[in-house]
Amino acid sequence: MTKLFPLIFVFLWSSAFITGKVVVFSSSPFAALSFRFLIVAFGFYCISLLYKNKIVAKLSSISKSFITGFFFHGIYLGGVWYAYSQNINVGIIAIIICLQPILTGIFAGPLLNEKINFKQWLGLSLGLIGSIFVIGIDFGESISVLGIISSLIALFGITAGTLIEKKYKNDLSLSVNNMYQAISASLFHLFLTTFFEESYINFTLDFILALSWQIIVISFGAFSILIYLIKVGSASKTASLFFLIPPVTAIMAWIFFKENLETIDVAGFVIAAIGVFIATNSKKLDTKTPE
Repeated sequence: MTKLFPLIFVFLWSSAFITGKVVVFSSSPFAALSFRFLIVAFGFYCISLLYKNKIVAKLSSISKSFITGFFFHGIYLGGVWYAYSQNINVGIIAIIICLQPILTGIFAGPLLNEKINFKQWLGLSLGLIGSIFVIGIDFGESISVLGIISSLIALFGITAGTLIEKKYKNDLSLSVNNMYQAISASLFHLFLTTFFEESYINFTLDFILALSWQIIVISFGAFSILIYLIKVGSASKTASLFFLIPPVTAIMAWIFFKENLETIDVAGFVIAAIGVFIATNSKKLDTKTPE
């Protein structure tokens, strides 16, 4: 089953771009995120009690969870969801986030002592080229500068979170780790929604369904798989999976929103898939045996 985790992760993470924008149609981004992670924190608290995991832990361990939660759920999702509110095309946001494997590959060497060989760089390059084919940015349209900036901030957040999660091992159980990360994110977004936006939430049916998907499927499912993949593999190999996100997101938009999917998009998907296969199957990538 664990062998299917990368494919499951790509599908679930891609769906987050679709449902996330639906949520922002009915709420301010930071208010929705604060509310979401309050529920997520309570959910992981219940799971921790069910499995009798030790919730009270060392301050150092809790701090690590708070820091990674700040980058993953705070900076990354805050940037992405704010970009949604600026009416940025989902594809443009996805292609910016798609730069993460390149940044992770650059910093994984000096920070994590991972060797990125020629095959890995070839795979990363093909993944980026394929994703650009699929998304195809229209430079003629008016694009919000704030939306682009917030997307770049989100890129920094998820890259930093990935590197920190891999470099600084956390001895907390997965559910307790996720609980503290969610608490960190909820408090951070509560601060943002209080001081930096006109906070509101309209509990429409679309909002409830989309947020429920974000909480149950993304926070409890996709993110837990991401943390698992980072822990058992290299940061750079895990990050390369993100090159499949824009193509899969484009296909989902074609299915659910009837958005155009041209021949060049299909070609881009194939190129990106080949790139990810090369990058994730490169031998002798890690200098340390995964724990």
